[in-house]
Amino acid sequence: MTVSQRRTSPFKRLQDWYRSPLGRKVARAESECVQRLLHQTFGYYLVQLGPTEIFREALDSSRIRHRIMLPPEQPSGQHGMEIIGLESQLPLATDSIDAILLPHTLDFTDDPRAVLREVERVLIPDGRVIIVGFNAFSAWGLWGVLLSVSGRMPWCGRFRMPSQVEAWLADAGFAIEFCERILFCPPLRSAQGAHCAPIESLGRRFWPVLSGGYVIRAVKRVATLTPLKPSWNRLHALLPGNAVRPTTRGRSHV
Repeated sequence: MTVSQRRTSPFKRLQDWYRSPLGRKVARAESECVQRLLHQTFGYYLVQLGPTEIFREALDSSRIRHRIMLPPEQPSGQHGMEIIGLESQLPLATDSIDAILLPHTLDFTDDPRAVLREVERVLIPDGRVIIVGFNAFSAWGLWGVLLSVSGRMPWCGRFRMPSQVEAWLADAGFAIEFCERILFCPPLRSAQGAHCAPIESLGRRFWPVLSGGYVIRAVKRVATLTPLKPSWNRLHALLPGNAVRPTTRGRSHV
């Protein structure tokens, strides 16, 4: 299935960045986290926006067997079902998808709240959305500000704080299930390697708010309304023959 719709997106550059040494390290950490959060997610259809290669192993281990990809460029036909559409105007039916993966989608969109509203529309009740993003309040966020590398990937995007994304999700009708923090080592090639593992462990334990990245899983909640019986049903009890029980209202007294 292919829906032809022309669009421009930075996800192609992000996919290329994932092939760099630092990008491969980030991809491993994100993919492992996504795989854990997908393990208990069930259903028939899962949609992934953005880079299609990085999370292929995580999606392959998912119990949701039918996967739809929205790649950053023209569909190649090599990854199963692929479509093209805007993140804020998904070419999908309402209440039709069980899970959606948004890898850095909110980091590179002009209207993240519109994207979340669209995700809420296409998800079934109790459907899950998994959001991967970079944390603005971290060494990763400061790197782009202090060194003026806003034109470089991934710092050309607009990083968000996890608390801000959680507030947007709540406004869109979602309940937060998990928020995992990752990437505590600074985004320097010299800071990566085996000695980074203790920093990651200490960061998750003592300063999770300073993580360079986060992965949130949220569930779509639909309010259930309890129907109320009309009050007139309880005004008078009907006697056999549909006669109405008499009352003393209006009776004259002699």
